[in-house]
Amino acid sequence: MKKINLAITGCLGRMGRQLIASLKSEKNFKLISVTESRIINKKVSGLLPQLNSEPAFRNVNIIIDFTIPKSTLEVLKIASKLKKRVVIGTTGFSKKEENLIKKYSKKIPILKAGNMSLGINLLMYLTEITSKSLGSNFLNKVFEVHHKHKKDHPSGTALMLGKGIAAGKNKDFYQLIGKKYLNKKTFPYSKKINFNSIRKGEVIGNHKVLFSSGKEIITLNHEAFDRALYSEGAFTAARWLMNKKPGLYSMRDLLNFK
Repeated sequence: MKKINLAITGCLGRMGRQLIASLKSEKNFKLISVTESRIINKKVSGLLPQLNSEPAFRNVNIIIDFTIPKSTLEVLKIASKLKKRVVIGTTGFSKKEENLIKKYSKKIPILKAGNMSLGINLLMYLTEITSKSLGSNFLNKVFEVHHKHKKDHPSGTALMLGKGIAAGKNKDFYQLIGKKYLNKKTFPYSKKINFNSIRKGEVIGNHKVLFSSGKEIITLNHEAFDRALYSEGAFTAARWLMNKKPGLYSMRDLLNFK
């Protein structure tokens, strides 16, 4: 099988480094380009990092991007022009930025996921089913814990789970967003979706979706212990995306959850 020429953006970031480390066990890919937001005169995995640019992406088949929204949109602009596929693991997009991603997906295949973990995507599926089954008698909230270096809150995964709650109720997620708490010991249930984010230590990721009727509580939980599960998921997504037409895909499409 011919190897897939790969570019990794944000190569010095936490996920950039993890992706490069995980490549050692991936036989389908050949890393031919790495990028960063600034000029660096030190090689990464034998490659000199470049800025996001046409020369950096011209000879690749696919780009894996775990950076920040501004950088991701920069990558998509270039990828759209060059007709390159993109896997997006970046989180923290505004509604306007989400709409821009949809616009680019009309020209190129894009797989975007707030979390690349199989377990988390199963959790979202279960969240949607639970929300639909319980109906309006149950209040809900989402709790998440990440390492102290994570800048955005709620996490992309927490927002993804919130969208699962909204989908189950057949309501618009943005109209259901409640309060967003940071580092609170406790926080309330609501008819809307309240979020609480804890930032501490080096926690990889812990997410809980809770439903309460006042008489009982249902908790759906996922805990990540190794960042490699995200990079492995990203490579699975990249392989899958190679055979797809332009469009905006998710891990749910990959996993064939109905």
